[in-house]
Amino acid sequence: MLSQFTAEGDKATLAQLGQFPPDVYPVGRLDADSEGLLILTNDKELNHRLLNPKFRHKRTYLAQVDGAVTPEAIEKLCKGVTITVDGRPYATLPAQAKALTAEPGLPERIPPIRYRKSIPTSWVELTLHEGKNRQVRKMTASVGFPTLRLVRVAIEGIQLGGMQPGEVRELYHEKIYRLLFG
Repeated sequence: MLSQFTAEGDKATLAQLGQFPPDVYPVGRLDADSEGLLILTNDKELNHRLLNPKFRHKRTYLAQVDGAVTPEAIEKLCKGVTITVDGRPYATLPAQAKALTAEPGLPERIPPIRYRKSIPTSWVELTLHEGKNRQVRKMTASVGFPTLRLVRVAIEGIQLGGMQPGEVRELYHEKIYRLLFG
């Protein structure tokens, strides 16, 4: 599903999830190949605080990567890596990164990721304080482990938890501000 309300070809959009007020929009986006938590709001202040880079809020992702991720790759991700943004080299901020020892309990992906019998996959948890276009994918590729599946599982204190694809949960102003900004 595209993280937008406007139709684009034959791809599913947020409009198919139900009736939202006309001034509701997604805060931040997930690319068409990514999954997970997305905040929809009509609160302009919330939008500003989540999208303005000066606020550096945390976003946590689970990335299934091609190959058995190494401690050296995790260390590089923690220190920050150089990726390309808008055609130029960009040094990412240090991230929190760790290899997961077990596969996370996520719903099956539709369509499933490519499977190659001779190459293992592994899972990495990454927490970033910035949000460049396709940043996680670029970061894992830069350390030699391209992302096969990417799921955003948290934005600050808001957790994906056991939510299923297409599920919508309403959070009221006080609660969302408390979870996001303490």
